[in-house]
Amino acid sequence: MKKALIFLLFLIILIGCQAQDKVFSFQTATNHRTSTFETKSTPIINDSKNEDNENESEDLAKQESDPSVVEVEDPSALDVVANKKRMLPADYVPENLVVPNVPFSFSGEDEKRYVREDTASALEELFAGASEEGIELVAISGYRSYERQAVLYNHYVNTNGKEYADKFSAQPGKSEHQTGLSMDVSAAVVTYSLVQDFGNTTEGEWLKNNAHQYGFIIRYPEGKSHITGYSYEPWHIRYVGKEMAKEIYGQDVTLEEYLGYE
Repeated sequence: MKKALIFLLFLIILIGCQAQDKVFSFQTATNHRTSTFETKSTPIINDSKNEDNENESEDLAKQESDPSVVEVEDPSALDVVANKKRMLPADYVPENLVVPNVPFSFSGEDEKRYVREDTASALEELFAGASEEGIELVAISGYRSYERQAVLYNHYVNTNGKEYADKFSAQPGKSEHQTGLSMDVSAAVVTYSLVQDFGNTTEGEWLKNNAHQYGFIIRYPEGKSHITGYSYEPWHIRYVGKEMAKEIYGQDVTLEEYLGYE
């Protein structure tokens, strides 16, 4: 009887170890952030615009053959530019990914909660500053792995066609979300959706006029799609540091224009 109990206990431990390898590894830090990010599988996708919340195939989106597309030399640089002409390495994962202590529009563990540690600190300050002025924002989607971006991109292509997808969604390797420097934000007034109408709300106006004070820019501003390659996204903020953000805001230019990547 004793041997049977020991054998049963061994089986339970073995099964638990095997299951653990299929999920994310999370560890709670003392500063109220979640850190020690590690991903061993492609997560369930649920960070779409509006009602697009279906799970899609995990096949990688095929990259178009374009000799003008270059791979960035330093994907960890604060001024890194990822766009349709500049790709991140497929295996790049930022160091020091943490979950910022801000409200999210969803519950549960997910890689899109994460951003780089410097971005998390600035995001916490931005949310606190907004709250002090009666502006309540929520975080929607931060870091995305190359694999996750492929799933999202395929979803938009399959749902709306490639021409539409290319206006709002980046091919894998070309998304700023992979840098860990970006976060999509929204508010209750637009039911926590990522829609252009957010830019016309009190929350969206505040974000546009104040994000630079905390080191963020509106990465895809209105009327600049011919430069950024993407349609207006008032919800997508990118951390570049306070000095650069204030200069970009003051000059009313895009990151590409500021850094000479037009």
